[in-house]
Amino acid sequence: MDKQFIPVIGKDVIESLTIGMYEDSRFIFREYIQNAADQIDKATREGLITHEQGEIHINIDPDKLTITIEDNATGIAQNEVLPVLQNIAQSTKRRGVDKGFRGIGRLGGLAYCEKLVFETSFKGEDVKSILIWDASLLKSIINNRTSKEDAVSVVQQVTKLELHKEEVEKHYFKVTMQGVSNDELLDKKEIEEYLSMVAPLPFATKFIFKSKIYAEAQSDNINFDEYKIYLNTEQLFKGYSTYIKKDETKASYDQVIDVVFFKEHASDGQLLFWGWHSISERNQSLNQVNFMRGFRLRKSNIQIGDEFTLLKLHRDRRFQFYFFGEIYGVHPDLIPNSRRDYFVENAICAEFEQKLRSYFHTEVYRLCHTASEINSSFRKIEELKDFEQEFYQKREHGFTDKQEHEEYLAKFERKKEDAIRAKNKIEKIKKEYKESMPVNRILNRVVEKVKPGNIDSIAVPEDKKPKFRTDKLSGLNKEERKFLGKIFAIIRKVLDANIAENVIQKIEEELK
Repeated sequence: MDKQFIPVIGKDVIESLTIGMYEDSRFIFREYIQNAADQIDKATREGLITHEQGEIHINIDPDKLTITIEDNATGIAQNEVLPVLQNIAQSTKRRGVDKGFRGIGRLGGLAYCEKLVFETSFKGEDVKSILIWDASLLKSIINNRTSKEDAVSVVQQVTKLELHKEEVEKHYFKVTMQGVSNDELLDKKEIEEYLSMVAPLPFATKFIFKSKIYAEAQSDNINFDEYKIYLNTEQLFKGYSTYIKKDETKASYDQVIDVVFFKEHASDGQLLFWGWHSISERNQSLNQVNFMRGFRLRKSNIQIGDEFTLLKLHRDRRFQFYFFGEIYGVHPDLIPNSRRDYFVENAICAEFEQKLRSYFHTEVYRLCHTASEINSSFRKIEELKDFEQEFYQKREHGFTDKQEHEEYLAKFERKKEDAIRAKNKIEKIKKEYKESMPVNRILNRVVEKVKPGNIDSIAVPEDKKPKFRTDKLSGLNKEERKFLGKIFAIIRKVLDANIAENVIQKIEEELK
């Protein structure tokens, strides 16, 4: 090996680790929140603030094209500003302990603004340090393919440090993106929705299963890392709701009736993962309008990937979206990868996949199929009750002809048989499942609504002398009514049901 050779790290590595690192522009909020949360933890350990006093404030100003993220944690001492904020991929954080530890996320904002400004002050110092990254110049240098600058010289060209007076008691860290070029990042509603699923937030009071989740987590010694995060002065909470929507309207289509908890330990005895998921009355696939849908993977209460990340572990991929819920990677060796879209591949990650796949393939799969049987049986019983009303209305109004009367009686008989089979299916499921199982929570709610025992009192009537529609046409004699009945029968056979009914009604009106 030539000892005189000194390797050069080219400027393109900066693009790979910053501008080209992530696909979703919104990740920058996650990265800055993650860094702020780590510093709040540090400030709490050092006694600078209590955890409750720690706050993260985000401000989006679409008119000025600026975004700021500020925390009241430790800040950075003046002599550490350049080593921390100018270096790339050289973090002092602890792998497996801190939420972020690679030292690249803080520069992600360079891809979406003209200038990225870090402003910080450290308690006990009468100065604030401002490090400015010229993102426009950086992109220009990287895109200039005729020059071959190394990464270090590029960083030196595009950064500038300024020092200003500050109050000695102040301690904070503030990120400002100036000249933001991405409309999605300036959309407050879009970012609020994104952060409600990604950020380490508390559950909202409106989610009625909040207390139950906290109580179960406490009994299993699970500590949720939660932080006070504000967006344009409004505190953010997780986006889970008790009600499920079918479309963009505010009307609810379904509702959550309970939550289920699950957990698994690794082969070394440590808790591998802990989770919860919803159970809804219908237990059907949730539309995209319910943005909280799907099993979500989390580490340190920050989302890993998105709602599609765990699809690959399901026996039936549809069932990923029959629920919403969270799976917390607890084991210290479950380490988020650099893109934070999954875990680093290792033995514990493989065990995590194997055990979560097993849970999805057994418990979740069985729940979905059994719930489908329950709901199908529910519909059969409801169909009988609805048809009973329809039959007696038709009976009162009169049948079009003898054939229609016979068809109605046959249909009544079929629906009664279907309802009896449905009732027996529900009874069988009740015997197969223990009272504490998730299936029973759906079953009990269905039984409350349907009361399957009532179908025993529904009998197919014996109409020896049915009433026909022509009977009320008193202006016609018997033969004329009989002939008109045949015409009604032909109309009913050859025309659409609604059109046929309209034609028959018009004839009746003319002949009254």
